[in-house]
Amino acid sequence: MGERVLIVKTGYSELLELGNSDTVSLGDIFRVTPLLEVYKKRGDHVTWLTDKYAFPLLEGNSSINELLHLDFPTSIHLQDRAFDTIVNLEKNKEVCGLVKRLDAWRKLGFRVDVETGDVRAYDRANEALTVSSNQDIKKTNNKTFQELLFTIAGEVWQGENYSLGYSPKSEEVFDVGLNTTVGKKWPNKAWESGKWDDLEKRLISEGFNVTRQDRQDPMIFKSINTYIDWINQSKTIVTGDTFGMHVAIALGKNVLGLFGPTPSAEVHFYDRGEAILPEPLPECLPCFRNECDYFKGPCINLIDVDRVYQKTIEYSKKGRAIKN
Repeated sequence: MGERVLIVKTGYSELLELGNSDTVSLGDIFRVTPLLEVYKKRGDHVTWLTDKYAFPLLEGNSSINELLHLDFPTSIHLQDRAFDTIVNLEKNKEVCGLVKRLDAWRKLGFRVDVETGDVRAYDRANEALTVSSNQDIKKTNNKTFQELLFTIAGEVWQGENYSLGYSPKSEEVFDVGLNTTVGKKWPNKAWESGKWDDLEKRLISEGFNVTRQDRQDPMIFKSINTYIDWINQSKTIVTGDTFGMHVAIALGKNVLGLFGPTPSAEVHFYDRGEAILPEPLPECLPCFRNECDYFKGPCINLIDVDRVYQKTIEYSKKGRAIKN
């Protein structure tokens, strides 16, 4: 019989960043799902505590036995239970306070000093906390998110992939999908519209069947599942460093990720894609800033369209989508 495992990941904070947000980070929640494969192989019973907003991303996942959303009744209910292992991947003070009150033989991840409010780590999470709290170390870090995540859980990452609960209902009908939009937190992750226009025109002129995010009905992106359906329609995805990039990787797409202020070294493409960075690479990158003081606009715009085009052609040669 396996263990009783509680994963606490609400998306209020990011694993490899300090600070909390009013916006739930779906990408950071989704990036934790490779851990599920380990617990599933062992036959563990997994309970996942998250924000209700993230339910569509996790519900239906066969590796999660119980999905709970964080509210007052749930927090009271959890205090009447016992777990073998709790993996707390939140740095939020209130969430850490709840975890402190829960009964478990082993607690992993993060905690908060009740007197100072400072984020602390259980032993195995020290490296991840150091990376998230020291920008100089974070800038030179060459370990992927998965490697640091598995270290927190006392495991060794062996290539475990993301795990989607939702099975897309769409079919692959486009050669290339251009995932153009970024979240409000990092506006300077966005490649300028003119560059997307140029890339789209060049691909179409070469006979590629292209779909573009910002040309779709906005209602498609009001739902996590319909967004996943849109991504699933393309064989190759060109994207910024977004939640959609991780979904595309999970779906087995060829993925080209355009990076500016955020670290590409933390992202693993599972041999189906790569990161494209500005050239020449500015010394300040990655800077982890949502505004730029050095360039006339986001540094991601230093990425040349021709280089993205050539890489898209290269990956698309691995196979073309079947057109309607």
